[in-house]
Amino acid sequence: MTSYNFFCPTRVIFGCGALNRMHEHKLPGKKALLVISNGKSTIVSGSLDRTREQLRLAGCEAVVFNGIGANPLKEMVEDGARAAKSNGCDFVVALGGGSVMDAAKNIAMLATQPSEDLWDYAFGETGKGLPLVNEPLPWVAITTSAGTGSEVDEAGVITKTDTHEKIGVGGYDSMFATLAIVDPELMVTVPPKFTAYQGFDALCHSLEGYISCRHSLMSDMVERSAIEKIGKYLARAVKDGNDIEAREAVAFANTMSGYSMLCVACSSEHSMEHAMSAYHPELPHGAGLIMLSKAYFQFWIDKHVCDERFIDMARFLGMNDADKPQDFITALVKLQEECGVADLKMSDFGIRKEECMTLAKNARATMGVLFAFDPAETTDEEIAGIFEKAYR
Repeated sequence: MTSYNFFCPTRVIFGCGALNRMHEHKLPGKKALLVISNGKSTIVSGSLDRTREQLRLAGCEAVVFNGIGANPLKEMVEDGARAAKSNGCDFVVALGGGSVMDAAKNIAMLATQPSEDLWDYAFGETGKGLPLVNEPLPWVAITTSAGTGSEVDEAGVITKTDTHEKIGVGGYDSMFATLAIVDPELMVTVPPKFTAYQGFDALCHSLEGYISCRHSLMSDMVERSAIEKIGKYLARAVKDGNDIEAREAVAFANTMSGYSMLCVACSSEHSMEHAMSAYHPELPHGAGLIMLSKAYFQFWIDKHVCDERFIDMARFLGMNDADKPQDFITALVKLQEECGVADLKMSDFGIRKEECMTLAKNARATMGVLFAFDPAETTDEEIAGIFEKAYR
């Protein structure tokens, strides 16, 4: 395909020390709801104090909201929206990884709507899908991890636990961040395990997009760049978090994978993982993708629907002499081994093999839109079969 529709109005400030220059840029308000996780990472690393100082230098007040968990819940977003309204905040700042950014952009959206129920504006299986009545609050992204590309897209993945829905909410042009700070120095304290999980999340965004039936010249460009950078630098970042060259490369790949989602979309692998972590919220998203990846991509290789693209991706990952689709699996597993994540097991997170069909049906029911981006159509039985082959 040669046509594409690409829109990303977010100003991205990239590079080491970028956070120190945030106050030099026009911020979209005067009182920020500063959204962070419910952990201690931003406090211990000093990034919270540094962000507050940047807001002060820009002439802005800040109210901290620290209610966001690893898989942001509907209730967390609703609490954040109420906090923004009750404190008179006129913009939102997200300081954290993909979960914090996903929650923050939905807090910014919900804070200006007449209903306080996020699912009134969600789609998926049980959402009402109501249109937005008012423009969302503007928001600023300061990413402290390299995994989701959420700093440059317009939707956030939120979980509704009672219905086992983990879906993208939003998707409106008005939900893009006005400013994104991508500072690799903020990522040096991410532990090795989570560096790997996040890196493979970014990698899967681009791998899935590259084999999509809707790929384009634009998506191919950003995805190739992301895959090459992760293939070359992720293992280095995992082994030495202070390797700033590696951190820069993976951070750049992460943002490119965010652009991939704007050019095309993720495929059904992401729907499948969302089902896994909707039922098992303690499962990190990137870890679930790693567990699925070998069986998932092998399924498409066996179908021979895009053989040349798998050869391309093997070469992007560093196997320069790749000449057959199966070489991609060899390169993928090699990277997992180098990052110490090749032995992850679904069973270690409480997932049972008997759940495979339930997960397959949930993936299609809650995130069925991504199946339209697959290289070919699938049945529930085929998707359950991928789960079964991935199961350990």
